[in-house]
Amino acid sequence: MTDSSTSSRTTSAPTSAAPSAGPALRALLFGNFVIGAGVMVVPGTLNDISASLDVSIPQTGLLITVGGVLIGLGAPLAAGLVAGWDRRRLLALSLLWYGVFMAASACAPSYGWLLVLRALAMMPPGIFTPQAAASVGLLVPPSQRGRAITTIFLGWSLASVLGMPLSAWIGGVMGWRWAFGLVALLALVGAAWVWRVLPDGMRPPAISRQGWAQTLRSPALMGVVAVTLFYSFSQMTLFAYFAPYHQQMMGMGAAALALLLLWFGVFGLAGNLLLSRHIDRLGPARAVTMTLVGIALTLALWPLSRAFGAPSFWLHALIALPWALCGFACNSAQQARLVQLAPALASATIALNSSAIYAGQALGAALGASLIAQGLLAHLHLYGLGLVLIGLGVSLWAGRRASTVPGAAR
Repeated sequence: MTDSSTSSRTTSAPTSAAPSAGPALRALLFGNFVIGAGVMVVPGTLNDISASLDVSIPQTGLLITVGGVLIGLGAPLAAGLVAGWDRRRLLALSLLWYGVFMAASACAPSYGWLLVLRALAMMPPGIFTPQAAASVGLLVPPSQRGRAITTIFLGWSLASVLGMPLSAWIGGVMGWRWAFGLVALLALVGAAWVWRVLPDGMRPPAISRQGWAQTLRSPALMGVVAVTLFYSFSQMTLFAYFAPYHQQMMGMGAAALALLLLWFGVFGLAGNLLLSRHIDRLGPARAVTMTLVGIALTLALWPLSRAFGAPSFWLHALIALPWALCGFACNSAQQARLVQLAPALASATIALNSSAIYAGQALGAALGASLIAQGLLAHLHLYGLGLVLIGLGVSLWAGRRASTVPGAAR
């Protein structure tokens, strides 16, 4: 996009489709891929980190919890602090920070150092993901926002297709440090790409104190954010410990685990692509309901993989299919739902939603670690099922309150 296509201080969405928005959306998609790969590199290499640094699985899971807490607290705070920043510079610098501290994490000499460096590395996800989504409104007209937002969130699905399985394989064959190093390299590439293709002067309108008050006082908007907290909490209770679960309960080695994660990721990408194509017709709220039901179905059927004697890899993969199709798609639908409900409050709601994602991940990792310490590794799915059903109930309630959102799109 050339400078002539945007003003030096863009504050509103274009009125027609910008033909040059494609390169910017692809750069943001890649940035989300890198962010997702970095977030999920710990679950993928959990076993190797534990063995390499001589710490327990629950203690290693603290790497997920600490990062999630920092991002959860930092995302809404960052939304206020960076309100006036040019988004090209902000997004590029956040990926640069990510690359530097992921590289430093790869060189950590001990678990204590890794914990500190990992926490610092996890600051950019609280900035990049919500601010990339909020910037979409400056690149495409309102009628295309839903699809554009779900498109850039395909990066997270791609991270599950390539990032997490690859990190699991690299961790099993070469060691976790190489997996962290690969993410660092990709982050630097992403920073250069964003810097090159995003236009100057992208400054979404800052959310006023009144805007934050409207967001926080809206039962419907905060209900939608709570849905994100519950489904993220639900998934990460089990997903954070995929590596030890499948090693101990299913007898899988590194290659089988990488294959399962690849299966999970391929269908996660497929689910997000399907959602991106049909979300404007279905409506974001209905799409969220469908994805939550899919996650719940897998968690309810999860024990069947070991119910008929020796664990079956392909039966397990089949049972995981609804979760794979719906897990990442649910996140994209939630982002689109918030933008549709209150476009003028998108910067605040998406920041809060991102905060809820990582807070849920932190809670899930902490709950999973606690359950494993109590010898309840085999029962993680039950807790996840209960949490996602709570999220489904909250989602249906929030849908009935949608008309009460201040300035909601009708």
